[in-house]
Formats: sequence, C-alpha cells, structure tokens
Amino acid sequence: MGNADLRSLAAIEEVPFDSLAGSVVAVDAHNWLYRYLTTTVRWTDEEIYTTDDGMEVANLVGVVQGLPKFFEHDLTPAFVFDGAVTDLKAEEVDRRREQREQYEEDLAEARERGDGIAVARLESRTQRLTDVIIETTRELLELLDVPIVDAPAEGESQCAHMARQGAVDYAGTEDYDALLFGAPLTLRQLTSTGDPELMDFEATLEKHGLTWEQLVDAAILIGTDFNEGISGIGPKTAIKLLQEHGDLWGALEARDEHIEGADRLRNLFLDPPVTDVSVDAEVEPDVDAARQFVVDTWQVDPDEVARGFERIEDAMVQTGLEDWT
Repeated sequence: MGNADLRSLAAIEEVPFDSLAGSVVAVDAHNWLYRYLTTTVRWTDEEIYTTDDGMEVANLVGVVQGLPKFFEHDLTPAFVFDGAVTDLKAEEVDRRREQREQYEEDLAEARERGDGIAVARLESRTQRLTDVIIETTRELLELLDVPIVDAPAEGESQCAHMARQGAVDYAGTEDYDALLFGAPLTLRQLTSTGDPELMDFEATLEKHGLTWEQLVDAAILIGTDFNEGISGIGPKTAIKLLQEHGDLWGALEARDEHIEGADRLRNLFLDPPVTDVSVDAEVEPDVDAARQFVVDTWQVDPDEVARGFERIEDAMVQTGLEDWT
C-alpha cells in the first residue's frame, strides 16, 4: 500500500545491482509476494499451479521466479511478514475487500461472455494472500534457508526498523510509506526487470528542509492508507503549509480543517509496534528439497519452475557456494 503522491517528494535514484553486493535486505513479504502472485496468475495457465484437489499455489511459481534475482546479485533477503492489522488500517482492508468482491463479480461476467483478456486481468486483481499461500511460501523459504521475520504489526514498519537498527542494510518494498516509517535506505522495483531504485530518507528530508515529523505530517495532509487527507492538498501544497506553519496542527488551523485522530496517525508512523531482531546472512539453501516440495508435494508443473531453480543453482556456483545442496 502507500500513497503514490509521496514519490514526488522522495529522493530516488536508480542504482546498479553490482553496488549492492553483499548486502542484506528486509523485504516486505506481503508486498513482494502479492506482486509475483498477481503476475503469475495473469500470465500463466492455471493448470500449471493447481493441484489435483483444486488448490491454487501460484505463489510457489512466483517465489521460485523471484528469488534468483537476490542470489544472483549476492543479496540476502530477510522476508518480513505482517502481524496484526492496526485499527486504523482496518478501514482500508475493508475497502479493498469490497473492491475485490466487485472484481469477482466482473470476473464471473467476463467468463460468461468468454472474454479471455478480461478474465486474465480480473483473475490477477481478485488474488489475495490466503493462509495456504502464506504457509506454503514460508515453508519454501525455510527450505531455501531464507531468513523469515514475523512483524508485530505492519511488515513495512518492521523492515524500516530493522534498517534503522542496522540489522539489515536496506528495506525492500514498492511502497513509499517506508519513508514515513523512517527507513534510511529503501530498495524499490525488486520485482521489476533492470536495476532497482534507491529511496533515501535523509536526502528526502534535506531536499525539502523538513523533519521526519513534518514529512509524516505532509503525508497525512495528502492522504495515507489510514486517512483520506484534505481535499485540494497535494504534495507541493502540503510542503508549503508545513514550511509556513510548522506542523500538522498549524497547517490544519490555517486551512480551517480537521483530521480525526491526527495524533494517532502520526504515532503510527513515528512509533509503530516493532521488535528488535537479528538476521543470519549466511544461507544454505536445500534446492533439491525445495524443488521436491514445489513439484511433488504441491504438483506445480516442473517445467514452469525449472529455470528458476537452475538460476539459484547457478548463483550458488558463482558465489562459491556450490556445496549448498
């Protein structure tokens, strides 16, 4: 999640993967997984990832196709899974559930009229991270010895905390909210082709002459996952208001506006529930066991994941860890 308007505020630059070698990245697992899940469903025949009893595990295809990028560039991912949903985020979760239900109705209509293009598009939009998807993803990651972290609440805030504490070198997510949670350095586009983007927290603050608190205030004025924001206030206006009036309350007073629970919104970003953890960067993947789990246990078409596992094995050789299996 996260408001895309924050991109215009963020200090972002493309960085070569080569410059990241040897680093550890705290990956927002739900964000990363959902992107691969929806892509797999949209572009892959469902028979490839559906078991004999009708269980769909497209996530396993996505994980096998997505993980090699880390290994090939000598990066250790630590996948951070969401914990409890905060009260303020519950409304956003409900809104997305309603949206997905509408997509499901549209999907049924598209199937009835035989619109293959619409079906593929809507199938990807109706995906959700079920218990089976989360559990099988975690088991596959464990077989590949990829570190797993359970966040007490938002995975993204836990990633940011780990980066701030020095447990990892970077947070990894597509969402711009990592800035609001204070992640020093965030890698974006880890699910895309080409090199990633680096989002720099301190450079963002310096760019606009803001404090962390004021950056959060700007986001609240614009709108976040937890609030609607103020109509007519975009990034430029929000920055100007804060530069002129100091903080969120000064800006609201100047516009004769009110945001319910503004102090709680602030604290969600500045003091979220997080936990201190350590990450073991020395991984020893059992590729044979992982392949058996995906192909034999969950009946995924072996041809669909063959190249992904080959890339992982090739990366092991390149990094001098050919004895992993």
